[in-house]
Amino acid sequence: MTQSGEAIARYHKILESDACKDLAWAGALRSRMQESGLVVAGRPVCPVLRPHFLTGRQYSNLQKSTETLISAIDRVKALALSTPALQSRMEMLPGEKMLASIDPGYKSMSVATLLDTFVNNGTLRYLDYVSDAPMGIAYGEVLANLFLETAPVKEFKKKYSLTKTAGVKPLLAAMLRAYKEFGGKKHPNIAIVEFKQPFQTMESAEYHLLAESFRKAGYPAEVVNLDQIEYKNGIMRRGEYQIDLVYRCVKVQEFLVRYDLTHPLVRAYKDHAICMVNSFRAELARKKAIFDLLTDDNLTSSFPITEKKVIKESIPWTRMVQSSTVQYQGKPVDLVDFIQKNRQTLVLRPNDSGGDHHEYRGWETDDAGWERAVKTALRNPYVVQERTEPSVAAFPVYQYSSLEMKTLRVDVHPNTFLGKVQGCSSWISPVDSNRFSTLQGIAPTFVVEAK
Repeated sequence: MTQSGEAIARYHKILESDACKDLAWAGALRSRMQESGLVVAGRPVCPVLRPHFLTGRQYSNLQKSTETLISAIDRVKALALSTPALQSRMEMLPGEKMLASIDPGYKSMSVATLLDTFVNNGTLRYLDYVSDAPMGIAYGEVLANLFLETAPVKEFKKKYSLTKTAGVKPLLAAMLRAYKEFGGKKHPNIAIVEFKQPFQTMESAEYHLLAESFRKAGYPAEVVNLDQIEYKNGIMRRGEYQIDLVYRCVKVQEFLVRYDLTHPLVRAYKDHAICMVNSFRAELARKKAIFDLLTDDNLTSSFPITEKKVIKESIPWTRMVQSSTVQYQGKPVDLVDFIQKNRQTLVLRPNDSGGDHHEYRGWETDDAGWERAVKTALRNPYVVQERTEPSVAAFPVYQYSSLEMKTLRVDVHPNTFLGKVQGCSSWISPVDSNRFSTLQGIAPTFVVEAK
């Protein structure tokens, strides 16, 4: 049994002990989540009763590989910024290109990012790169503190040491460094800028936790809706609240669907009246097509060996869906024919997340459905990726005042601030499900070592 497997088995055995099996502690934990703002629409943001454990070796490997990959992604961003053909290859909209061309006032392509990762023993596979505001930072920090006070974790710590991964503090430090490089000389007022969509819940709740954390650190902070912003006489404000530093929680594509480039946020950004984290330039890598560029040997041939190694070992082969001839395992293939004939090992994913288009997993689709999916992918910006086996683990779930073990998918989200991994959270969801589920949510993440 692996080290993490032994730790999980030990924790689950503790749940069966007389001190824990009556589940009074679980009810108390649910109450503390409610008090801490971690229950949204009557549902806890954490659906499980066990933290996710990473061994010290796993976390160290995650840090090293992620930081190397972020360096490679920044190289691709820089190439795309200076190469219109690459922007077109990524299916960037004219508005996205224009916003990316604006100098944000600091050098970093992305101040705060998140990578969606499967961690399976000694291997890593990256699925997504998130260059707008990473989710889970505030939730993960509060959840970790709550779990440390529970009876099972206290008993577990008698044989294992647990280390929390960093939370909000490094995010704020990275934002302030960007603000200083931008030229900011005052104690900034921070705005967490969102566009509140119908039925939006978890994201907005976390933004308020972030604002509270920033205020506790001594920085004025408010959650501000895009519709509330005004820009006049070189000052951006929400009512009487003057804004100096923006934490952007709005995807560019979502913004462009609803607003034009005369919006006060864009005008203030262009005039350098505000420092914005992440900048609009960060969107160069938000599209799934970034993995197309990363796995193109012609594009990355001059990259450092360490970066090429991480790309080869941890990024699934990805191509924009179009009628063309591409390289697959060193051989030329007709892409559309290849997709049609290899349904069981491929997934079709929208180039832009959060839109109206769906993901199609070939192994879950019959031949007729796959043919329709390929036609959809040819008409709209889609990528095709090789299938990646998910990381799964058993978790105790508390439902209807009882405990039940469920095998769930675990996506680990290392958070990088100015290129350095400082903490991570874990997203729990049902295995092979694209639909909403009450089993979706965040689990606190600890580095575990036997004493």
